[in-house]
Amino acid sequence: MGFPIIGESLEFLSAGRKGYPEKFIYDRIAEYSSQVFKTCILGQPTTVVCGAAGNKFLFSNENKLVTSWWPDSVNKIFPSSTQTSSKEESKKMRKLLPNLLKPESLQRYVGMMDTIAQRHLEDCWEGKQQVTVLPLAKMYTFWIACKVFLSIDDPEHVAKLAHPFNDLASGIISIPIDLPGTSFNRGIRASKWIRKELVSIIQQRKVDLAGNRALRAHDMLSHMLLTTDEDGQYMKETDIADKIMGLLIGGHDTASAVITFIVKYLAELPHIYQEVLKEQMEIVKVEKAKGAAQLE
Repeated sequence: MGFPIIGESLEFLSAGRKGYPEKFIYDRIAEYSSQVFKTCILGQPTTVVCGAAGNKFLFSNENKLVTSWWPDSVNKIFPSSTQTSSKEESKKMRKLLPNLLKPESLQRYVGMMDTIAQRHLEDCWEGKQQVTVLPLAKMYTFWIACKVFLSIDDPEHVAKLAHPFNDLASGIISIPIDLPGTSFNRGIRASKWIRKELVSIIQQRKVDLAGNRALRAHDMLSHMLLTTDEDGQYMKETDIADKIMGLLIGGHDTASAVITFIVKYLAELPHIYQEVLKEQMEIVKVEKAKGAAQLE
C-alpha cells in the first residue's frame, strides 16, 4: 500500500510524467502474478483491475455490483457534489442531458466543429516547425465544449477559462495535500475562480432568457436554467455551475487524449495515414460534387 496517506502516488505520478504510465501497472502485475492488485493512490485505498475480462466485469456492472464514486479530494474541489451520492448525481445528469447530445443529434454540430477546427489549425498549427499535440488538442476540445455547453466561441474568452481549467484538472489527479504551491491547492483555487466566473455567465444568461435575447434550450446552460426537477424546482446557480464544470472537464481531457493518440499512431504508421488521407480526400471530392450539383 506504500506510505501512509501518500501511498504509491509518487510512483504512479512519476511513471506518468516519464511517459510510461502503464509501467506502474505492469510492474505490479509481474510482482503479484495477478491482474488484480491493491494499492493506495492519491490518498485513497485502491483496487486496480486489469485485463479485458476485468474491465468487462466493471463496465457491465455499473450500479449493479459496482458503483461509481468520488474521492474526498475531488469533493473538496467540487464541494456541492457532497450533497448527494455519485449514483444519484449520475441519474440526475442523464435526465438533464437533452436530445441535443444524443448521437443522432450530434450531426448538427459537425459544421461548427469543422469551423473551429479550421480556425484552430490556422492559428496554432500551420507554419510551425514543431507542435506539441496534447496541449493543442486540449485547447481545441475545450473550445468545442465551451461552444456546446455555454455558446462561448470567442477565442480570448475560451483562453481565459482554459488556464484555470488546466490547474483544476491537474488538481483532481494529484496528492491531496492542501498547502500553498501544491497542485491540489491550485486546483481548489482554480475551482473557486471558475465557479465564480460560471455563476456570472449563468446570471447574464438568465437576464438574456428573460428578455428573449437568447434562444431557449440553445445549449446545455439554457437547458439547465429552463428545466425543473420532479418537484417543479429550478436548479440553483451554484449547482448548475458545478455540473457545467464537470461537463467541461470531460470535454477538456478525454477527447483530447483520443485526438493525441490518433495523431501519434498516424505518424508512426504511414501506410495507415495514407489510407486515412485517401478516404478523407474521397469525402471532399464527393462533397464538392454535391455542392456543384446543388448550384446547377
